Amino acid sequence: MAPAEEPRGDELEQKERELALLKQRMALLEQEVADARRRQQHAAASTTAQDGPPPPRSFACSHSLSKEHVQRYSRHLLLPSFGLSAQERLCQGSVLIVGCGGLGSPAALYLAASGVGTLGLVDHDVVDLSNLHRQIIHTEARVGVHKATSAAQACAALNSLVKVNTHMDGFNPANALEIVRGYDVVLDATDNPTTRYLINDACVVLGKPLVSAAAVGTDGQLTVYNYGEDAPCYRCLFPESPAPENCSRCADAGVLGPVPGAMGVLQAVEVVKLLGGVGDVLAKKLLIFDALAGRFTTVRLRGKRTECVACGLCPSITRENLAAYDYVAFTGQAPTDAAPSLSVLPPSLRVTPQQLQGVMSSAAVSGRAPPAVLDVRPANQFSLMHLPNATHIPFEQLDAKVEEVKDLIRGSKCVECSGGGSAEIGEQRPEAGLYVMCRRGNNSQLAVARLRELGVLNAVDVVGGMENWAKSLDPSMPVI
Repeated sequence: MAPAEEPRGDELEQKERELALLKQRMALLEQEVADARRRQQHAAASTTAQDGPPPPRSFACSHSLSKEHVQRYSRHLLLPSFGLSAQERLCQGSVLIVGCGGLGSPAALYLAASGVGTLGLVDHDVVDLSNLHRQIIHTEARVGVHKATSAAQACAALNSLVKVNTHMDGFNPANALEIVRGYDVVLDATDNPTTRYLINDACVVLGKPLVSAAAVGTDGQLTVYNYGEDAPCYRCLFPESPAPENCSRCADAGVLGPVPGAMGVLQAVEVVKLLGGVGDVLAKKLLIFDALAGRFTTVRLRGKRTECVACGLCPSITRENLAAYDYVAFTGQAPTDAAPSLSVLPPSLRVTPQQLQGVMSSAAVSGRAPPAVLDVRPANQFSLMHLPNATHIPFEQLDAKVEEVKDLIRGSKCVECSGGGSAEIGEQRPEAGLYVMCRRGNNSQLAVARLRELGVLNAVDVVGGMENWAKSLDPSMPVI
């Protein structure tokens, strides 16, 4: 019997897409079955309770909580600082969580467990294996499932008394006001400036308090915008969007898993305080968390800016024009938590991984010296894996070590790139004396551009970096 043919790349991608859709459909069906079972159980309990005349009450009460509410939230009810009235308000309140990731996961779980009446979950992405070290609402079994669906399953399994709404098309100017309008409080659990500005503006024009947090690396911060007299909004503090190169994201800088967990839990605390009407809400204050030092610091924030375009005396962003506002143009970034992809070099200064592999193979067969490969990733990424014979000089050290780069080129014969790949990339360029690699092909482009300024003219960038090498040539490579 002839062995089965290996699937082509496009066939494999199609099968993976089909598998992801099946997983998502299965998750939806599981949620529907669980919801139906809960409704059936509640109906059965009600029918049993209604058989015959109800027994006379031996107690008096004037609140709206059921026996199940009281049992479930008993530890809240015992708190003198919270108690019955606050729990009733919480059970009648609603919160919208934008982003079901590292911040949104613990926030959603604790708000569902605490008894918020309605929980809205917004996302546009699917669960990935790299999410699971911090996005604790998801599971291995739900990799490939839409994040809003996965999060809704977890919340419904935790507390069937909470109504959970899923908004699976993401958050954009066209749907922002319609979504936010249905909730009392909004929790920003996103990781990109474009969406942060949009969430802020929607909350301002609709008069909703905004609980905002961020977590990158080993640090976190938290505040509440648009709540109370003279409280600032996000635009009051950041009237101009930070440059894309100054925005740190988890996908680039990394994050210690428990840090967004801690900040997300603290966001849930602020929502409980807002809906329950208790405590001192973190408005006009910024809470800063340094995980490695084990230190929390609170700093005062300035009040509302009268000239703010969102909440000032004469705002230019209104209900009528918010949907037409170009947030991508304002921030210079796409509304995604994924790392941006730069394109700063002409095609003549870029080669594909296949082309570099062809040069390496040709050199090995002919007995020539291998091509000079410069890896500009940080040391921790280089130590995880790298190409054979690659020289490591972190991007930040290029200027100081440019003579080492020139020596590296002189020690390796210049070779012309050949082999498969794009007809536009790698053609009509100077002979390549140095192939520059990084994680995703962003810093390698900046490195080539800087080296040209420093007089190294025969360096080329490898498109897509180590991620593209792993995807197109070696799936066993452990990339991050």
